[in-house]
Amino acid sequence: MTQTPYFSVIIPVYNRPDEIQDLMQSLSRQTCTDFEVLIVEDGSTVRCESQVKAYEDAVDVHYYYKENEGRSIARNYGIERARGEYFVFFDSDCVIPEGYFATLRAALEKDFVPCFGGPDAASDDFTDVQKAINFSMTSFLTTGGIRGGKVQLEKFVPRSFNMGYSREVWERVGGFREMFSEDIDMSTRIRQAGFAIRLIREAYVYHKRRTSLKKFARQTYVFGMSRITLKLLYPDSLKVVHTLPAVFLLGCLALILLAIFWRWWCILPLALYAVMLWVSALLKTRNLKIASLAVVTSFVQLFSYGYGFIKAFVWKILLRHGRDLDQEIAMRKGK
Repeated sequence: MTQTPYFSVIIPVYNRPDEIQDLMQSLSRQTCTDFEVLIVEDGSTVRCESQVKAYEDAVDVHYYYKENEGRSIARNYGIERARGEYFVFFDSDCVIPEGYFATLRAALEKDFVPCFGGPDAASDDFTDVQKAINFSMTSFLTTGGIRGGKVQLEKFVPRSFNMGYSREVWERVGGFREMFSEDIDMSTRIRQAGFAIRLIREAYVYHKRRTSLKKFARQTYVFGMSRITLKLLYPDSLKVVHTLPAVFLLGCLALILLAIFWRWWCILPLALYAVMLWVSALLKTRNLKIASLAVVTSFVQLFSYGYGFIKAFVWKILLRHGRDLDQEIAMRKGK
């Protein structure tokens, strides 16, 4: 019988064998090895079992295959089979720096917190588009710092690509609900139960995110829609910062129309914002191409999120469709 690990790393995966290969390779290089890995294949048609088994000698890894029910149910499936005292969650498109668990363990031993989240970063081997997307998802100019930036406009909320909580939290609060923005819902329930949540900035991961503008636009569109779902579940959860992309979208449309039908210089505020994005991205990435792409990805993010937010607000709030969504989610809640 192997020694019980302190950390149980739980990773849901669906048709991503190449990503799991990179993730497992990074986990095999950790300087702290006091963890087990549970890979939960959620009904994939292209399995990653061979990629997982290739690392059985280097990592305490356990592979499970189940029918497709969603990533949250897959995470809960892993939790129920985990042996550790602290559960850590990654997405399959993450690569973990070799000092991650050493850093996390040291932070928890110095000042224990029952729930934590860490930021993400772009690795040097990411594509230019991935690096630009990483900028637009982490810059204060686009997200207001709500994804772990140094300056934030609301309380930090861990994201499922890099978060964790103790076994005690799971026993009292339960697992993830199968819904969009399930990590925000999970963090809200953890706070409501009285547990502290902290950002451990040094425990970062490399997050590949979406590899094309089309996929990125779809992802952020869903983020915008799910913010209204969270509003229905938690009426006090909607903050001013969450409405900014919608305001930005409407403001851009107004400026463009004014520039076309009234005065051309009405477009100048939009141009100034684009320049600010470009300069900020250039200072961060030191690359002209990535900085230029970052302007594009930032506008894609804000427009897509804003459109999803407005669409869901009109449909679910103004027209009052989907008002029973909270009951539906409660029925699908996993432990």
